[in-house]
Amino acid sequence: MDITLLRTFIEVAQTGSFGTAADRLLVTQSAVSLRIAKLEQTLGRPLFTRSKAGAELTPTGQAFDGYARAMLRTWQDAMQHMMIPHGFKHTLSIGAQYSLWPRLGFGWIDKLQAEIPDLSIRAELGMADRLTRYLIEGHLHCALMYTPQLRPGIEATKLMDEDLILVASWENPTLDMDGGRYIFVDWGPEFTHFHNQNLPNLENTGLTLSLGALTADYIIDRKAAAYLPARFVQRNIDAGQLHPVPGAPHFVYPIWQVWRDDTDPILRAAGESTLNQIVKRIIAKQEVIISSIT
Repeated sequence: MDITLLRTFIEVAQTGSFGTAADRLLVTQSAVSLRIAKLEQTLGRPLFTRSKAGAELTPTGQAFDGYARAMLRTWQDAMQHMMIPHGFKHTLSIGAQYSLWPRLGFGWIDKLQAEIPDLSIRAELGMADRLTRYLIEGHLHCALMYTPQLRPGIEATKLMDEDLILVASWENPTLDMDGGRYIFVDWGPEFTHFHNQNLPNLENTGLTLSLGALTADYIIDRKAAAYLPARFVQRNIDAGQLHPVPGAPHFVYPIWQVWRDDTDPILRAAGESTLNQIVKRIIAKQEVIISSIT
């Protein structure tokens, strides 16, 4: 069985749309249609009922869905087993959004290596859509993200609350700063609503960055200010490169751990345990920073 056909079938079944499946698979809609047609020809029965509203599984498609997922999972397990380097017994593939690697993801890797020396680790970077697709396809066991997308076969659990704080790269900053020195970082619609409600005087900045924590380098070099994760900028604060703005409200942004539900339970338990150890230290440091500016 062609694994590409199975992945395409699963995407269409999950999304109910050939077009959406094509977007997620990074192929054309005609390519998706050809793959499904080939699969239906192989099985000798239609798998979807097409209409203007989308694509709905036929009774045959519903029956095949479980087999398709099982076959894809078997293939993924085999591939991961073959990729274990010599001298290691286990493998764990993890991913995270860019802003979640420094002071969190990298610390997790250190802890895993220290506690499980025979564990081979593979790390991936991506936005929520890409990480979710990798989870579904079996390329990842776990991913850290701000906006989890629930899909069959994966489980999302809140890991911690990220505190976004307003920091500036000059000493003794205040909330009545010149709007031209403030950079708006797009942390999503919830943050935008919070920002509009609490900081109306800083709305029209003329510059918006969707670069997450990477914005820290930008504002340090340009004597500017922005909302950034307290976890991420702690070292910059300690080094005197950034300064929290007293009285500025902080924004709570949940971080989630998303696991494939078929991950080896022993590996998952070890992964969650080591991750929670890192999180406890981060929360304690966040609380110190927040208390200093409120």
